[in-house]
Amino acid sequence: MAISIVQLGSPRSKDEGLRIGTVRRPPRGVPKEEFASRDYYDVWLPMLSPSQELVAEAKAAQTEAEWKAFSRAYLKEMAAPDASRVLDTLAALSHTANFAVGCYCENESRCHRSLLRGLLAERGAQLRAKASA
Repeated sequence: MAISIVQLGSPRSKDEGLRIGTVRRPPRGVPKEEFASRDYYDVWLPMLSPSQELVAEAKAAQTEAEWKAFSRAYLKEMAAPDASRVLDTLAALSHTANFAVGCYCENESRCHRSLLRGLLAERGAQLRAKASA
């Protein structure tokens, strides 16, 4: 059992399980009833997405310093009690079920999902290894 960290919209892997979208907004131009069949997500959990202001900051980040500033701010948001409890829950569930969390970004290293990977690992989550690029 483990959590996969994925790019939403990418093909699902075997035994991936439920896919959770940790994004601020649903995919544009896709009917809600097609989110799962198009490999976006089965359930939406925007609480684990950066705030709208931080999404803009992350997209604009061009330097390592700008990315680090975004990272610090996002980690602070995830330290809030509600977000922290959701992360604890997902980490605990990873020991009993396969599921995935993801975002649309192509490059995980410049996406909040890389930070989610670390937050979940800190909580003892079972994580699948990164897929080879």
